[in-house]
Amino acid sequence: MMESFRINGLEEWCGEPIPWADGIPQPKLLKTNTHTNDKKQMPTLSQLNTLSDDQFKDVLSRCCGSSAWVQKMAQERPFENDSALLDAADLTWEALSEVDWREAFAHHPQIGDRESLKKKFTATASWAGNEQAGTATATDEVLDELGEYNRQYLKKFGYIFIVCATGKSASEMLSLLKQRIDNAPENEIRIAAGEQQKITRLRLQKLLNGE
Repeated sequence: MMESFRINGLEEWCGEPIPWADGIPQPKLLKTNTHTNDKKQMPTLSQLNTLSDDQFKDVLSRCCGSSAWVQKMAQERPFENDSALLDAADLTWEALSEVDWREAFAHHPQIGDRESLKKKFTATASWAGNEQAGTATATDEVLDELGEYNRQYLKKFGYIFIVCATGKSASEMLSLLKQRIDNAPENEIRIAAGEQQKITRLRLQKLLNGE
């Protein structure tokens, strides 16, 4: 009985290349049987371990925009289990340079910048949009303040304000932004890197869960 793998409606017959959408594989992999309508969740970690290097890098770059991090993660395969992948992600991130961290920061839209999210960051728009869901119901006043402080932050530090926004309201993020803008650059870069690390870990967990 022949089986196929479906990625958001695109199928791969066993032994054939995986189809891609705009150069990026969709994170939710569903295993389907050609003779039934039953769908089963495919083991995402197993799929990650067997992708080509280029395919793996395309997938991982949606979790973190640092090319050095993605390259080193590709060299760590295969991963024995989910925890091994997550641990490797943390250790790899912590060993990177400030230049690598800044590269990852540049792959995020500014907090509250919905237009940028739609136009520039389409590959991660779904995840980023969910992460920034707290801004969806924010007042114009709060969004205006976020915009102003974002500009001040960028001018001072040279990179956008990075915060793990999941579960935070726009007001909470604005408060954190106001606090952190007074930090010394050598301290703020490490705080921002820690926030990026949280974001990467959450995105990896979503990937592993087929979200």
